Amino acid sequence: MEEYNEFYGSNGFFFAILVAVIYIAALWRIFEKAGKPGWAAIIPIYNFLILLEIIGKPWWWLLLMLIPGVNFVLGIWAINLLSKSFGQGIGYTLGLIFLGFIFYPILGFSNIEYQGPAGS
Repeated sequence: MEEYNEFYGSNGFFFAILVAVIYIAALWRIFEKAGKPGWAAIIPIYNFLILLEIIGKPWWWLLLMLIPGVNFVLGIWAINLLSKSFGQGIGYTLGLIFLGFIFYPILGFSNIEYQGPAGS
């Protein structure tokens, strides 16, 4: 029974690594589409600062993300603004929230173009 758990546990780990690599590659392309350096996608905290620039919000939103409860609301708002920055609507925002492993690669690797902060 122990062999069974180790076998499937390692597959789950490799699947998680695969999803993380795909997400990083998609975020890299999203940053490049927005005219920002793609390598910023792999640097924690800095990638959120770049994301704030892409969606047109001030740097101090990063500080607000440290407040429990507020971070949840601002995170959803930031995802909505990212969706709008690429000319997408509320349906795409919901896709990014609930099926991000599918919608972030679509946003990064499709022909959807960056339209400015929050689609301005």
